[in-house]
Amino acid sequence: ILEEFSRELEKRTNGRIKIDYFAGGSLLAAPAMFEGIVNGVADIGYSHVYYTPDRMPVTETGGLPLGWTSAWVAGQSLNDFMREFKPKEFDAVKILWMNTSTPSAISTSKKPIRTLEDLKGLTIRAPGLAGDVIKALGGTPAPTPMPEVYDAISKGVLDGEASNFETLRTFKFAEVVKYVTSVWQITNPYPFYLVMNKGSYDKLPADVKVVFDDLVGEYKERSNLMWNSVDFVGQAYGVEKGIEFIEPSAAEVAKLKAAVEPVIAAHIKKLVGKGYTQAEVEGWIKFLQERNDFWTKKQIAWRIPSVAGPPEVKPAALTK
Repeated sequence: ILEEFSRELEKRTNGRIKIDYFAGGSLLAAPAMFEGIVNGVADIGYSHVYYTPDRMPVTETGGLPLGWTSAWVAGQSLNDFMREFKPKEFDAVKILWMNTSTPSAISTSKKPIRTLEDLKGLTIRAPGLAGDVIKALGGTPAPTPMPEVYDAISKGVLDGEASNFETLRTFKFAEVVKYVTSVWQITNPYPFYLVMNKGSYDKLPADVKVVFDDLVGEYKERSNLMWNSVDFVGQAYGVEKGIEFIEPSAAEVAKLKAAVEPVIAAHIKKLVGKGYTQAEVEGWIKFLQERNDFWTKKQIAWRIPSVAGPPEVKPAALTK
């Protein structure tokens, strides 16, 4: 979708803007993306906050396990959060938009995850806060780079991975895992950012900025919707490969929620240690929870389907 955005921008500005598009990692590696944009190595870049742990601690709050119902809901909520609180950690760049991945599912190669106890002793690929969640559930997190996960699972180095359904197809994980457990109630989305070098934006002519800003608004929404839709592709590929999809019981979900409470508490403590007040951080979390509820109701009302989430957002419910 970013390459499509680039070509559309060239078209709408009648060629006054020309974008050299580099695929992921070919100009800047994901962990170096933010500083690369600040320093002008590239004008625009896309990455997520977990590639640079503690570099964007306030924004990481948007990835806490708060019961996110879908990528669309989490993405809308994160954009609201950034507008409301304007974290200083992004002051050096211009934010074009934020979005998130779908709340992670847990995919495993040999052992199905039906209960909290099933995770104990398993090594699961999960970086950043996602890793903290896996650790709280009794698993061992590993921050393995995504391109290496397929081989690591096939060789038994990893027992599985925690990411959205889309990766079953894009990274072909459906070829090396047998079980996928949907745990949207307690896993976390990855907060992504698309940012621009401030100097590059400021140099745009005023009339071009109008076109640019309008297009950013359009693609911000399309990007959030995209994360919902690509999960269906991954799910279908998983079905084709014979994967068993698992939904934990209500009793197990209650156990899972209790298990991840320390992750939220630890995040609050970390931010207090960085100089923020506890009331301030708890206010951010309350804001995100309220936006999650608000946008979930909108998702149901506007009939936007998602793979993960409560029954009301599943395609079967929305087509009635």
